[in-house]
Amino acid sequence: MTALYRNPRFILLLLLSALLIQPVTGAPLDRATLEAAVEDPTRDIQDRMRDEQRQPAAVLEFLQLEPGMQVLDVYAAGGYYSHILSRAVGLRGTVYAQNAPRSLNYDQDRSELSQDDALNQAIERGQLLNIQRIDRRIGEMNLPDDSLDLVLVSQILHDYYNRSPRRAENVLGVVYRALKPGGVMGIIDHDGREGANNERLHRMPKARAIEVAQRAGFVLEAESDILSVPEDSLRRSIFDPMLRQSDQFLLRFRKPPLP
Repeated sequence: MTALYRNPRFILLLLLSALLIQPVTGAPLDRATLEAAVEDPTRDIQDRMRDEQRQPAAVLEFLQLEPGMQVLDVYAAGGYYSHILSRAVGLRGTVYAQNAPRSLNYDQDRSELSQDDALNQAIERGQLLNIQRIDRRIGEMNLPDDSLDLVLVSQILHDYYNRSPRRAENVLGVVYRALKPGGVMGIIDHDGREGANNERLHRMPKARAIEVAQRAGFVLEAESDILSVPEDSLRRSIFDPMLRQSDQFLLRFRKPPLP
């Protein structure tokens, strides 16, 4: 950690900023407030370079993120979304950054760090006091039922689904139980063609994501084309170096409120 990040005055400024960028209103955060969270100067430069493609402020606005929320980031990896969520929900909120133990040793995108080290560095560099790491498989998180306000499932459902649709349904069932009635689940994933070898391509058809979420009990509330890339033919692996950006779908589901 640099001398700047050890400076108590700088840490105090970060904490005050985390409180000031979002008023506790009980209403969804607006785009300007979310952009302020994205522009946090302590975010890793590699993450910032992906913002144009991933459009995090627009995504979180669509998902109706509010200050003070209890949020689960499923397969947080190196903390791309966890960092932004931490700043956005503020110190009155909590972000649970979940990673399976095996994935912690994976390389972080475009770096020599492991995802474990990248997440640790993000938390330390940003003094993200409201992030709680969960280094367990999603079925072993032991979060209380009806305890979360929002869950983000970003670019990972295809891995579960392509191995076994039943496994994907079970994963979303865990999410369903942890969400409060009326809570939101957001799914982002790489769109795929029906009948293609989507396990090799690391994709899934949007219709299959909707289907498995509905089987888990969720109600589809809205879709967005924020991450749509029409020129993507859906024939290339998302890791193909010739693919500049994949076509991705963004879905907002809700756990039905109590009667």
